[in-house]
Amino acid sequence: MSFAVIAAYLLTGGVAGFFAGLLGVGGGVVVVPMLAILFAEQGFPAREVLHLALGTSMATILFTALSSLRAHHAHQAVLWPVMRRLTPGILLGTLLGAQLAAFVSSRTLSILFVGFMLFVAGQMIAERRPQPGRRLPGWPGLSLAGGVIGAFSSLVAIGGGALTVPFLIWCNVRPHQAIGTSAAVGLPIAVGGTLGYIWNGWGHAGLPPGSLGFVYLPGLGIILLASVLTAQSGARLAHRLPIRVLRRIFAGLLLLLSVKMLWRLYGN
Repeated sequence: MSFAVIAAYLLTGGVAGFFAGLLGVGGGVVVVPMLAILFAEQGFPAREVLHLALGTSMATILFTALSSLRAHHAHQAVLWPVMRRLTPGILLGTLLGAQLAAFVSSRTLSILFVGFMLFVAGQMIAERRPQPGRRLPGWPGLSLAGGVIGAFSSLVAIGGGALTVPFLIWCNVRPHQAIGTSAAVGLPIAVGGTLGYIWNGWGHAGLPPGSLGFVYLPGLGIILLASVLTAQSGARLAHRLPIRVLRRIFAGLLLLLSVKMLWRLYGN
């Protein structure tokens, strides 16, 4: 592994961790496109590049979520009862999503991932306000919502913030509490999703040395050196910025990554 590749992994981890803390996302929106590029540059088998990027990204979320969660909890911005009610559905959904991802082609997964990022960016830019009387549903409704969030998050290897934050805000949860709770929700998503990608990639032919299923351990270790530290910095900044600024930063990041990923995968 060259110095340039190591530097790219560190930069990816630093940026991913910062935005994980800042916006309550797991960092997958940064890590997946960058890993797809880095793995291709390292000569990994083309048919496995995106699956490895998704699995490794999900593993990084496990650690960035813990770091981000600590900082948001210190600001009393985590709604623990809501997190507990979402968790059972999330765990089931993440395992189902990882199972489905193993049977979907890299091209299909990339189209799904980019389409999802563009959709979320549009929602952030539109700044649609929820109806004043809307409230969080009870146990059954939150469990169902958790299942949907978990399945889709696992399928595209994100921490769930891109779905959890809009859902909670749609239910009239205060934006900073939505971001803090989303950081907590990212933890069970990462646990279930990581186990799913390891299981589905176990013994898979053609994976590069150092892989644990669809998780590439050397890249994971380097990314974590930077991401765990910057996640706490991002979380602290989130409680100082206006929510409109946060939403626009998030939307801009998604649009930029969508264009870059499409160009890298289909520009040739």
